[in-house]
Amino acid sequence: MTSKFKIAGWVALGALAGGLTTLQLGATARNTVAPLPLEEMQQLAAVFGMIKTDYVEPVDEKKLISDAIGGMVSGLDPHSVYFDKTSFKEFREGTTGRFVGVGIEIGMEDGLVKVVSPIEGSPAFRAGMKSGDLITKIDDTFVKGLTMDQAVKRMRGEPNTKVVLTIFRKTENRSFPVTIVREEIRVQSVRTKMIEPGYGWVRISQFQDRTVDDFVTKVNALYKEDPKLKGLVLDLRNDPGGLLEGAIAISAAFLPKDVVVVSTNGQLPESKATFKARAEDYSRRFGTDPLAKLPAALKTVPLVVLVNEGSASASEIVSGALQDHKRATVMGGQTFGKGSVQTVRQLTADTALKITTARYYTPSGRSIQARGIVPDVMVDESVEGNLYSALRMREADLEKHIGSGQGKEEKDAAREKAREEAMKKLEELNGNGKKNEPPKPLPEFGSAEDFPLLQALNQLKGKPVAVSKTMTERKPEENQAQ
Repeated sequence: MTSKFKIAGWVALGALAGGLTTLQLGATARNTVAPLPLEEMQQLAAVFGMIKTDYVEPVDEKKLISDAIGGMVSGLDPHSVYFDKTSFKEFREGTTGRFVGVGIEIGMEDGLVKVVSPIEGSPAFRAGMKSGDLITKIDDTFVKGLTMDQAVKRMRGEPNTKVVLTIFRKTENRSFPVTIVREEIRVQSVRTKMIEPGYGWVRISQFQDRTVDDFVTKVNALYKEDPKLKGLVLDLRNDPGGLLEGAIAISAAFLPKDVVVVSTNGQLPESKATFKARAEDYSRRFGTDPLAKLPAALKTVPLVVLVNEGSASASEIVSGALQDHKRATVMGGQTFGKGSVQTVRQLTADTALKITTARYYTPSGRSIQARGIVPDVMVDESVEGNLYSALRMREADLEKHIGSGQGKEEKDAAREKAREEAMKKLEELNGNGKKNEPPKPLPEFGSAEDFPLLQALNQLKGKPVAVSKTMTERKPEENQAQ
């Protein structure tokens, strides 16, 4: 690749990182132990001993073991992670949607912290941080040389304390400081509004513990405002994923009872499963059926699903299920392509392993790993075209990503060409006598200037849609897992 992303994985500073996750927090790791390769274990023990006796200064034994486990897991794929005491606490906080921090989802690129997405409504979001920003300094500490965990720890802190982040913004070719006050953030993963009389908009920004309950409450409020809705837009753009049960439930809200929503397949017997639009497959987390309170009209209301390159995992399950059952028209850009399931298993009371245990498949049997959901109608992200979409990272950009498992995959040369053209276009916009002035930012999702939303509304009304003239289906890229 001409533009190679070096991503350590999704990390939200307190928020759930993108991914389809099943939680088994009460369960400990399996008691069965596979036969160990004796010679390699002897080498590991020898290295451990040399470090203990020969290193320039004493090293904590527990840290050595923890680092060894972390290294073993990180070599698998971008989404398998060893959680130490601190990171496990942060992960559990993230699933609740409540945390103290600056409010960004991050990755690593060339040794720097890269902003994948600022969380809507967070201090970072209000401070104007953008996807693609590179954090070069945290207060007085240079990020280069820090691990992901070390960077995260420096950005986290107590409520009402300040942290100064030095940002390098590629599109503006400049660095600048941003002062952010940390706060406890309660992420609202569901937002709704009436776009205009008869047409509603439901945005899900993440699949968290409260997403389904909030969805039910806010959809009921829409129907109370207009009991005869003519159409609905389900907006999953930039939704990085989350909990499996939430994805099944949101799909089931629109689908007939008992149809297949998603299936999974992996090495373990329990990873070979089929999940359907029925309460027993999504209500274990909720106790009772939260969808029972929804209006019956939701099953038949005309529906458009908006997606883009940032729609990943759980949001791909929902869009894939609704697309396969022809329940909705999927519009926008081809999605991220994260088609794997991670299971979290506790090792001790304070540590855990998040490990990839299965691939997931849409109802028709499609694996979208490293490919994504292809919209029924390709729509540009703005009236000017796609200045940013080609530059967004996706599953196939992550080192050691697993393949789809459905045959040979080829590199997508068009993807690299699109990136180069997008960068050239951005440079031209910055060079027209307005040096360092960024191109016009994309409008906020749900606003009156939101171009894809306007096209979705046209689709629901039967009016002409401005279909993209440049976007084409991405081919899956070759499997990079070793």
